[in-house]
Amino acid sequence: MEEAIALYPGPQFHHVVMMVELGKLIHRHRPGFAFKFLLTNDHTSSPGASSYISGIQSSLPDVSFTHLPPVAPQKCQNEIELAFKTMRLNVHGVSEALRSISLTSRVLALVTSTIYAPYDLLNIPTYYHFTSCASVLSFFLYLPTLHDRTTGSFKDQGDALLTDVPGLPPVRASHMPEPVLDRDNPAYPNFLDFSSSLPRARGIILNTFDSLEPRALRAIADGDCVPSRTTPPVYCIGPLISNTRDRERHASSQNCTHAHTEQQRDGQKKTWLDKQPSGSVVFLCFGTGGAFSEPQLREIATGLERSGHRFLWAVKNPPPDISTEPDLNKLLPEGFLERTEGKGMVVKSWAPQGAVLRHGSVGGFVTHCGWNSVVEAVSSGVPMLAWPLYSEQRMNSVVLVEEFGVAIPVAGNGRGEGEGEVLISAEDVERRVRELMGDGDDGKGRIVRERCKEMRDSAMAAWSHGGSSLSAFSKLLDSWKHGALVVNKANLT
Repeated sequence: MEEAIALYPGPQFHHVVMMVELGKLIHRHRPGFAFKFLLTNDHTSSPGASSYISGIQSSLPDVSFTHLPPVAPQKCQNEIELAFKTMRLNVHGVSEALRSISLTSRVLALVTSTIYAPYDLLNIPTYYHFTSCASVLSFFLYLPTLHDRTTGSFKDQGDALLTDVPGLPPVRASHMPEPVLDRDNPAYPNFLDFSSSLPRARGIILNTFDSLEPRALRAIADGDCVPSRTTPPVYCIGPLISNTRDRERHASSQNCTHAHTEQQRDGQKKTWLDKQPSGSVVFLCFGTGGAFSEPQLREIATGLERSGHRFLWAVKNPPPDISTEPDLNKLLPEGFLERTEGKGMVVKSWAPQGAVLRHGSVGGFVTHCGWNSVVEAVSSGVPMLAWPLYSEQRMNSVVLVEEFGVAIPVAGNGRGEGEGEVLISAEDVERRVRELMGDGDDGKGRIVRERCKEMRDSAMAAWSHGGSSLSAFSKLLDSWKHGALVVNKANLT
């Protein structure tokens, strides 16, 4: 009977892509495992999903995809409530899929990144793949304690600093993820349930490395974040960026209506970057979901032009139509493209982020602070201008600036109350870009640049012989091989 790892990603397709990368990593180090992916309608309806899945199946014969049955349509007040209800209803489909897989495979573990994790179904150990950093994990582990100790909402505390969250530097209450800002938000109880259930995992997998987040990892390991329960072991196996080509191919098909020109456009970007001096280019890219209003795009353009620095900028159409190709002449200031020709390059919708960050001409990265983007930048030694947009990114920004020392913050941390856009002026963009690229009088850019080089070397060391991530990864695989509870026929009756 084959030995298998079941993987059940969170609802967004980028969770699927990251779990595929995890599967590839496992396969390289311990070939012989089969990988059983459990996909929902949310996964398969994502643009570009079919071609991505077909490509993975053809290149990795040990990978298979099981499509869970669709759940009945639900009446909900908003999309967030619908998402949570759907995840809860999918648990039954996951159970039935695992039952079927277990008839022919010895399932050693279930790895999941969905908020409603199906813990220990059929006695299969469940490992949680947490897709943000250890610092954010420490917050969510501690959230039930914060909830019990207080009666008000974070939003009522405004910019008051939270100083008692183990593993986190002081962070403003208003910088909490939007769904947990308000206890009356329909999503709040779901996140509280998620936080309360995390200690049930047999282990938590993180895309980080020990020397990047020592404070948070120490607080978690010491049990400070879950004072009344046992904290599961945490496996830091980052940086997990070993092969991003498939992820970037999916991103291009998701965000560009003319994906067939992808290779040609990539070649143009590389040719342009090859002509630029070492460390001279500012790269602006805000993830698959990050987009700005037309007024903000104009402010960014003006600030870039005034800064005098070379730049490569991936521009999306403003919300809500971010998946359609942008009309750059309409969105950007008149004459901007002509005036910056040669010194700047604006690309529509998407750029191959990993490849760009690894290019020697790139000297700064303006980012939305999505964790995967942060890990790619740190691993490439590229300093960041932190411009958070949504989700936990404002918390990430604080950690990047205050704890890691690898980023400079954009004015106002990019957002106001909740997740509404606060217009960042061209003057602020110009000043921060100059600072990032080392033009400032206070030397912040130079300090951040040196710190990024240190973290790049630490990231490489984490996966070298005797490194912390290689060691953690080996322990994770050993826990599956030797310590997992095995499903037997008695479980299936």
